Amino acid sequence: MGTTHLKALNRIPGAQVVAVMDQDEQRLSGDLSSIQGNIGGPGERFDFSGMKRYRTIEEVTADPDVEAVDICLPTHLHAPAALAALGHGKHVLVEKPMALSEADCEQMISEARRRNRILMVAQVLRFVPAYRSLAELVRTGKLGQVRSALFRRRCAAPTWGPWEFDASKSGGGVFDLLIHDADMCLHLFGPPRAVSATGHEDLPGGIDTILAQLEYPGIGFVAITGGWHHVGQYPFSMEYTVVADKGTVEYSSAGDGAALYPAGGAKEALPANGSDWYQAEIEYFLDCCQKGAWPELCPPEESAAAVRLTRLMVESRRRGGERLAFSA
Repeated sequence: MGTTHLKALNRIPGAQVVAVMDQDEQRLSGDLSSIQGNIGGPGERFDFSGMKRYRTIEEVTADPDVEAVDICLPTHLHAPAALAALGHGKHVLVEKPMALSEADCEQMISEARRRNRILMVAQVLRFVPAYRSLAELVRTGKLGQVRSALFRRRCAAPTWGPWEFDASKSGGGVFDLLIHDADMCLHLFGPPRAVSATGHEDLPGGIDTILAQLEYPGIGFVAITGGWHHVGQYPFSMEYTVVADKGTVEYSSAGDGAALYPAGGAKEALPANGSDWYQAEIEYFLDCCQKGAWPELCPPEESAAAVRLTRLMVESRRRGGERLAFSA
């Protein structure tokens, strides 16, 4: 994600990257060519010669020339890095998941509020046209009452760092991957009443899958499913199907875009403007920083709730599908 964010930052007028921090000397030299994520293309070489290069969080967060910090570190480092940056008066954009625990999330929000700094989590689905179009239809009531919703996300187990296979550092594959869809459900439908989930976890074997049901009054079912499917060549994909009284909305990253199928009507392609989701996300964050405005489109309070919800999904799976209440 560091590579992806750097590419986006380089395309934003008025945004200047003045420093980079990494403990890997090859990456710190600007050689990110060995990096490959689920989305965003292969790694590249960057010219860091005009930038300050740091090896510790403390150094970069103490730099007086830095006004905002973009954190793309392993998940267990999100909270300490964000708190260090906020403590030095920096605005903070932090990759998802926000942190490993709700307590860490709340501490980050409290510090941002206390320091009067902007804190935003990079829950990029909120800036993806296919999901923004869905949100517009659901949240404005144009679809009528939602009757069912299915969100699916899956990929091969990642190989960019051994920390991903250590649940104490990543939270596990389901937590790291499906927190996108948990956040989207909160965005669309609010907090669920309860959660139940089944699946299988074998992190050393590269398998971490789940089928979670979120209980909402008036909706037949809301399900989130997917996860890691071994280390190897299994392709990344994300998709949704939402059925409502006035039609069905469907999207698959492997298909031809999002579409609305109105009840009794013809297929309608949904808007797909905006080719770089990450650039849109970072531009929004920077605009909030310049205006001193809390990020209402992607508030950290909801990102913290997504951590709580995804943790609850994994806990229900561990308990064999036990129904667990979700506290809003």
